Amino acid sequence: MRFFLLVIRAVGLLLIVILSSCTRRMLSTVEYEIPANIANIKIQTGSGFVGPCEPSISISPVDPNFVVAGAVLDNLYVSHDGGSTWKTSRLKSSFGVYGDPVVMFDQKGAIHYAHLSNPKGRAYSSEEFLDRIVVQTSLDGENFSDGSFPPSDQKKDHDKHWLAVNPADNALLMSWTEFDEYGSKEENNKSRILFSSSFDQGKTWSPAVVVSQWEGDCLDDDETTEGAVPVAGVDGSYYVVWAYNEKIYLDVSTDGGKTWLQEDRVIAEQPGGWAFDIPGITRCNGMPVIKTDYSNGPHRGSLYVSWSDQRNGTDNTDIWLIRSSDKGVTWSAPIKVNTDKEKTHQFFSAMDIDPSTGYLFWVFYDRRNYSTNDTDVYLAWSKNGGHNIEDKKISTSPFLPEKHIFFGDYNDISARKGKIRPIWTRMDKGTLSVYTALIDLVTEKK
Repeated sequence: MRFFLLVIRAVGLLLIVILSSCTRRMLSTVEYEIPANIANIKIQTGSGFVGPCEPSISISPVDPNFVVAGAVLDNLYVSHDGGSTWKTSRLKSSFGVYGDPVVMFDQKGAIHYAHLSNPKGRAYSSEEFLDRIVVQTSLDGENFSDGSFPPSDQKKDHDKHWLAVNPADNALLMSWTEFDEYGSKEENNKSRILFSSSFDQGKTWSPAVVVSQWEGDCLDDDETTEGAVPVAGVDGSYYVVWAYNEKIYLDVSTDGGKTWLQEDRVIAEQPGGWAFDIPGITRCNGMPVIKTDYSNGPHRGSLYVSWSDQRNGTDNTDIWLIRSSDKGVTWSAPIKVNTDKEKTHQFFSAMDIDPSTGYLFWVFYDRRNYSTNDTDVYLAWSKNGGHNIEDKKISTSPFLPEKHIFFGDYNDISARKGKIRPIWTRMDKGTLSVYTALIDLVTEKK
């Protein structure tokens, strides 16, 4: 009897393997396509010199119709219909809310809104200004905590942070730049990259640790260590990338962020540096972003880093991608993301990976269609780990930025379960506004 039971069990396991294989083959026959028509949705029109700009956006992994975004200085946007309509409000905290918004859903559906501090409400005239990076958390997009922050030296200035979530354990990761004194020209004032993590949905944070081996200056320019972005690998390792002195740096931690490599890895050159000029823009940054493919597709576990620079000339800004399949040890040669053949500007790029498909997506500004400063918004995507990249104009009309109005330093994009939500700033006759686009992938059986 035992022999027959073993035979039946073996046959059952064989059937499961066969069925699983057939299911994978069936899934591989389905390709997801970018829709032909893409609606642009205006989220907010601003007034005055500052904002709204530097928008950040995130789609909930629990309910993809729940989308939250933010913009300078303290704008909060919430949508419960996938981004078609939005409720606008202002975020408040006793620590002050002063821009650089980064909005991120964790795996359990909590929203984390990270921003700069301004406790006394006097910005640059206050010693407490930029004394910490604040993270406010909400479960519904309406009621936010007053804020938490990583333990760090509050006598220094803290700026240009970014968040990531480890899907394996819902840990919240943050990296940023610490300045001895922001804007200081003194040689003894330096900048460095810090890291902290939270394992209780942002209630408490680990003490900040220094990640970067090399320190930069405090001028908020090419020789400042800046643009730090973290990510978790599928094996639980943490990675942080940043830009400094015409190079893209990577550091790695295999013990939950406690210790990092003794020597930072240079993974790419960035000729001309991360700060460059774009006609009509107050300033433009080409800082890097890093993402992990968490999908069950063929590129699961691969790391991707993207940035922009002017290696092809000051009249020809381009966006680049490198990838690693060995936990960041080796990297591909840079791949150009934008597909234009002209000498034009593509800038302010952001990248995300849809964990359901492994598809890569970018949003960026593009001037390939004009000899003027008129600017379009483009979406780029890759279905095969960056080996082939396509792009498409998604803005319904161009806009013309004016240099005397601050335009921000970045845009953002979020991709989940076939929903792609880019977010960007545009300017019309001197007025800033924030837009998104409704991009829901469609299936096409091959």
